[in-house]
Amino acid sequence: MQILNTNVDLIIFDCDGVLVDSEVISCRAHAETLTRHGYPISVEQVFDRFLGRSTRQAHLEVEAELGRSLPDDFHSQLRDELFQAFAATLAAVPHIDAALDAIAQPVCVASSGSQERMRVSLGRVGLYDKFAPNIFSATQVRNGKPAPDLFLYAAAQMDKSPHRSLVIEDSIPGIAGALAAGMTVLGFHGGSHCRPGYADTLRAAGAMMTFDDMRELPGLIERIEAMAVPG
Repeated sequence: MQILNTNVDLIIFDCDGVLVDSEVISCRAHAETLTRHGYPISVEQVFDRFLGRSTRQAHLEVEAELGRSLPDDFHSQLRDELFQAFAATLAAVPHIDAALDAIAQPVCVASSGSQERMRVSLGRVGLYDKFAPNIFSATQVRNGKPAPDLFLYAAAQMDKSPHRSLVIEDSIPGIAGALAAGMTVLGFHGGSHCRPGYADTLRAAGAMMTFDDMRELPGLIERIEAMAVPG
């Protein structure tokens, strides 16, 4: 079990599937758009292969397999389809507002999504102003999740030690990146995309604890701080 050397000074949230219940919407939009452009893929396959990773990385893999580039307007097509779906059906993860109000530590966002996507998704559910300007994207670093770059960048921007930072993640690449950054990770499996047994998957990936209700988060943070040893 991971044990922090000191108390928690920063809470870093992933965005999709942790703050906004967007992963089913996103996987569907990706699957439909890729299939239209000659790369047949199901929603479940998008989930298994690309959840938690940047669109840039995912599309490089797709292009390598296709042996050709995707159309120049592919990203704008995907963005338009995704944002239309967000406007129609996107919701915040239940109880996230209450959880944020009960957390004493500074908070920020570190997401594989673009800044534009987070402005739209977080703005849609009324969470953008709770985090701005401390909203960080994989587009701001060289390597996205599962590399540690984004988490290290977020901690540096917040002027906090990685070893005193706690990450809330819902994906295997996100957990891997946080662990590589020397951070402690909680695995959240309360999004509509999470399958039965997904908590076990997150724990196997290295999550210290898992939970599926955001009302549990403040108490979990207190438990982790109680475990901390001086150092």
